[in-house]
Amino acid sequence: MKIIKHFKKFDWIVVVISLLLAGIGLLSIYSSSLGRGDFLNFKKQIIFLGLGFFLMILLSFFDWRILRDNPYLILIFYFICLATLAGLFFLAPTIREVKSWYKLGPFVFDPKEFTKIVLIILLAKFFSTRHIEMYRIRHILLSGAYVFFPAFLVFFQPDFGAFLILITLWMAILIVSGIKIRHFLILVLIGLLFLIFSWSFLLKDYQRERIISFVYQSQVDPRGIGWSQQQAKIAIGSGGIFGQGINKGSQTQYGFLTVPQTDFIFSAIAEEMGLVGVIILLSLFSILLWRILRIALSTETNFPRLFASGFAVILASQIFIHIGMNLGLLPVIGIPLPLVSYGGAGLITLFIGLGLLQSIKINQ
Repeated sequence: MKIIKHFKKFDWIVVVISLLLAGIGLLSIYSSSLGRGDFLNFKKQIIFLGLGFFLMILLSFFDWRILRDNPYLILIFYFICLATLAGLFFLAPTIREVKSWYKLGPFVFDPKEFTKIVLIILLAKFFSTRHIEMYRIRHILLSGAYVFFPAFLVFFQPDFGAFLILITLWMAILIVSGIKIRHFLILVLIGLLFLIFSWSFLLKDYQRERIISFVYQSQVDPRGIGWSQQQAKIAIGSGGIFGQGINKGSQTQYGFLTVPQTDFIFSAIAEEMGLVGVIILLSLFSILLWRILRIALSTETNFPRLFASGFAVILASQIFIHIGMNLGLLPVIGIPLPLVSYGGAGLITLFIGLGLLQSIKINQ
């Protein structure tokens, strides 16, 4: 009876929408696998989805208040994340000029994805007890220090996309927590100065080339660094209303669209499923974000509200940046489409977050 009562409190809309999004991703990964004759990623994504769904159900039985009431447990997770991020510099293989994943046989492990969830929990705990004192600059600086160390390690892998997501998360939770406008503008100014400094001294050549190719799209070599984005836009435009059909998209199937299972999966979906597929995809994301924010607004205390808000920010920012990259509105910085793109760590971590959200809804 307790189990039946437990599942009656589930937000089943969140569950169904998440599975539908993952299903669209699997369909697109299967289609692009047909063109390459390699179904390994498709098979692994099914395993990741099954494991993620199991963890979501398992964590729904977990009382989220254990995290809120045990700051040392959160710090243990935080330092584990720092250790795994630092270990990438020594133990991870270099793939496309980046040290971002641990190679474990046929699988890879990306600790950045788990770091995002841990940071949401840590910041939610930090600000839930201090939001009435947000006028004190020391609280802003201390929260920034928590974000700085993982962001620093991510930046020098280098993974500018993940770095940007972590900073966005921090700024968003600051806003939700009630930061003063004056303090927020000072942080924005510091961020702009850091970007200028990074351009001159920190960014790799290929990262500068990506940004230059984005700003001067009509003036760069079409077969150079801007090739991927141009092919992505062609794929989107060729999809029409109903798409070219599964396994029939020329850009996706013939290799013109690079990495169609990760960075450019939105373009692959648009080409083969058309405008109808894109509308369905965006509608599902909109409903999912609405349900997450609904959970945030229904809570009576700060910790679950900040966690749900931070999780929504992670989702929304990755969706926005991924689609912007595919449309040529933003430079290519390697952001996957949540729940849709291939990737075990990203998919499993998102389902872990959804499991904690279910726990919040059930144990209010």
